[in-house]
Amino acid sequence: MSLFFKNKKKEPQNIDEVLAQFELLKERFEKLSQEVEAVKTAGAASLKKIAVIRFNPFSELGSNQSFSAAILDEANNGLVITSLFTRSENRVYGKPIKSGSSVYKLTEEEKEAIKKAQEAR
Repeated sequence: MSLFFKNKKKEPQNIDEVLAQFELLKERFEKLSQEVEAVKTAGAASLKKIAVIRFNPFSELGSNQSFSAAILDEANNGLVITSLFTRSENRVYGKPIKSGSSVYKLTEEEKEAIKKAQEAR
């Protein structure tokens, strides 16, 4: 038990001392439980579900250089970024995602990226 109580060098000598140590343990456990809950709450809001879909939107280009990337949190909130590549330019679009959908019209590739991100764990 001395590992938990660095400020006390001796082992408890009677039931009152044991009970006092248990009370300290209870207080520390409650504090740790609150900290764990705070970490869980913060972790749920972090962006951790990610998926990228590569595609070729234009027939004149020969490879899948365009992409849609969905980046979501536990509640499926986040964003989807789409890059459309052509020989002469590159366009990038960003759309907010709330509960897995957007107020903006989503392309099929964006929907696919969101679906794959939602399935990611």
